[in-house]
Amino acid sequence: MIAANRKAHFDYFIIEKLEAGISLVGSELRPCREGRVNLKDSYAEEVDGQLWLYDMHIGSNSFSNRLDHEPERKRRLLAHKKEIIKWGYKVKTSGMSIVPLRIYFKEGKVKVEIALVKGKTKYDKRDSIAKNDAKRDTERELGGRF
Repeated sequence: MIAANRKAHFDYFIIEKLEAGISLVGSELRPCREGRVNLKDSYAEEVDGQLWLYDMHIGSNSFSNRLDHEPERKRRLLAHKKEIIKWGYKVKTSGMSIVPLRIYFKEGKVKVEIALVKGKTKYDKRDSIAKNDAKRDTERELGGRF
């Protein structure tokens, strides 16, 4: 695991998940291996039949020269055409968004887990906090007995 967007589970209802590849330039791989990746405030959009990931920050490579990559450039996501079109249609018609949940290595390749999400309102967020607190309290009570 390289990085995770932990805030996404709090801010959104996750409808559907998808694993996608990501197109990186050579100087972006070392910062990924070192874990200098930030998914906060990043999102994906479907543009002309392609998925693009915006605002994902990949730190600079200390060993690269002046031709280093831009830290927050848009990056292409690699997925099947049918899935891209389906998700693009859902985003345009039903007010959903595409958000990356985590980025990780799988068989030497960098993969991104993206999710089709719907935003939570303020009272939904309060409800999820209350449920987590209740769950934590019951685990604390039962944890000492077993």
